[in-house]
Amino acid sequence: MSRSLLERRLSEVASRLTDLRRDLSVADEQLAVLDDMADDARLRSLVSETPLAGQDMRSTQRHADAMRRHRSELVAEIASLERSQDDLLDRMFG
Repeated sequence: MSRSLLERRLSEVASRLTDLRRDLSVADEQLAVLDDMADDARLRSLVSETPLAGQDMRSTQRHADAMRRHRSELVAEIASLERSQDDLLDRMFG
């Protein structure tokens, strides 16, 4: 692979990593909020023992779980791109 192609690819990977890390930061913040909401809903459900409170708890927990999965996907994609970046750097300087 030519040096210019390697440099271009490295630049693309670095840009994508920056975007993903920003997305991960947002996901971390949203997950913290959703976890707090799920904890509150769980407590309300325990105290009130109504079907509506139980439904709210399950719905809130599903949202938190979905965000947790999204966050895990971001972490996996970042790790994959970091490996690609390392490989490209090895090719360029190795």
